[in-house]
Amino acid sequence: MKTLYQQIDIFNDVPAQSYKQNRINQLSARSGTFTDNIKLPVHRWFKYSAGFSAEWAEQLILKHTTSSPIIVLDPFAGSGTTLLSADKAGAISYGYESHPFVYHIASAKLLWHLDEYEFMELANTVLETAKELSVKLKPPENIPPLLLKCYTSDSLLGLFSLRDAFNNIVTLQQSQGRSAYYDLVWLTITAILRPCSHVGTAQWQYILPNKRKANTLDPFEAYKAKIYEISSDMIFAKHAGFVKSATMYPHDAREQGLLKKASVDLVLTSPPYPNNYDYADATRLEMTFWGEINSWGDLQHAVRRFIIRSSSQHSAAERLQLDQLLADQFVSPIVSELSEVCNDLAEIRLTKGGKKTYHTMVAAYFCDLAKVFLALRPICKTGSTVCFVIGDSAPYGVYVPAEDWLGRLAVSAGFKSFSFEKLRDRNIKWKNRKHRVPLHEGRLWIEG
Repeated sequence: MKTLYQQIDIFNDVPAQSYKQNRINQLSARSGTFTDNIKLPVHRWFKYSAGFSAEWAEQLILKHTTSSPIIVLDPFAGSGTTLLSADKAGAISYGYESHPFVYHIASAKLLWHLDEYEFMELANTVLETAKELSVKLKPPENIPPLLLKCYTSDSLLGLFSLRDAFNNIVTLQQSQGRSAYYDLVWLTITAILRPCSHVGTAQWQYILPNKRKANTLDPFEAYKAKIYEISSDMIFAKHAGFVKSATMYPHDAREQGLLKKASVDLVLTSPPYPNNYDYADATRLEMTFWGEINSWGDLQHAVRRFIIRSSSQHSAAERLQLDQLLADQFVSPIVSELSEVCNDLAEIRLTKGGKKTYHTMVAAYFCDLAKVFLALRPICKTGSTVCFVIGDSAPYGVYVPAEDWLGRLAVSAGFKSFSFEKLRDRNIKWKNRKHRVPLHEGRLWIEG
């Protein structure tokens, strides 16, 4: 029987130089997408749509690396794309993530350096315990409605067995302290929740209870497959020359602190776009399964209050006032244009059925990003580079030139200059679109 090492045949897969250059060009064109990451070792452990190309990030880090390792910061680290790319490129990196659940995911992915056999031993212990529990386990009372919509009774039984087995083993080991290996097992269970559900997932990870999938996985089989994938990738990362140097912080990028002044060489990130994407809702299924929330209404307290205000759900819940936001000193460099756009949105919303609070969302978004630049400036070296993968938006058809306004806010915060490199057009196929304003996505380059 082959060992786990012998079963992995990708360590010596070194592409030809011509292919490599072509690949770099392709990645640069798709740097704002997450699609490639779902095939990459470690990155694929959890599919998190909000992100960008890991291979492109690695190439950019290598391009900025000199004779000594550079220090890279991702103030919106998400599921860890930049940090894992930095580990592969041999750079020192730091990541901030204020979404509590996503921070947990990224922190677990950064445990690729642990011993794969110890991980497998613990994961298999959880599996055997779960199989024993499944024989006598009774469905818990008061199952959240979302879980009942998303799973068959058999799937729920298997998943609850895994969850209870995990929690029981963690409780038994509390006296010895929680091992990092438990976080890897937690991620293993978390990562199979979508494949075991018969309902669909939208492009940006919202659950679609009314959409049915053709194929679903058995929880125990999905769990075993994920154990193998994670352990295989742990081996691959070590053979591929990954260097463990990344550090994650559960930190809000709008706040000062943590890193030393003038210590960062490269900031590489993709912040939320001002496009009404609700990051809190993207992990609602997973958070409900683990008992962190019971319903959609819990998301404001559990997640949104910690993150950038980029969705109307967030601005509505906080009952924001437009004049107060526009009077904020942080947005003074763009207040004239920002005020015009937000006041237009305030009028238009009254003619719409949903009356979404886009007017306060847009104002709050730029107030928040202005604070991010003010927090970044002291810790970036003179001559440092900041790269934001960003897109514009047009709520209710009112155009918001995000890259221009963000660039001006960065200069106001003390950075030297900015430029924008468009990568692709968006919203140019009009079928089923709510508005016909052409949009784009690209890289906002800011020089320190």
